[in-house]
Amino acid sequence: MSKRNVKSVVDLSKPPKLTASQRAEIAALQARGDADIDTSDIPPLADDFWKNAIRNPFYKPTKTATTVRIDSDVLLWLRGQGRGYQTRLNEILRRAMLAALKP
Repeated sequence: MSKRNVKSVVDLSKPPKLTASQRAEIAALQARGDADIDTSDIPPLADDFWKNAIRNPFYKPTKTATTVRIDSDVLLWLRGQGRGYQTRLNEILRRAMLAALKP
């Protein structure tokens, strides 16, 4: 018995047609008000929860190969610190990005 992967592609600009029961279910959900939603099994989260929250330890951003032009002295400085200059460059840029995003 062979195992095969099945791949399905959905064109989001032309989504598949909904069935009548799917349309009825969506209409029923839209008709409900926020007060009708039962949240009794979800405890409220206080500010203390978010103070101790950590980023998902399994999160790993995707990498994109690109070409950039860097001054020679900057590149020599990065490489002069040993292996991993591209990782250090990414960390420097990430710190700058996060600093710029802070209100």
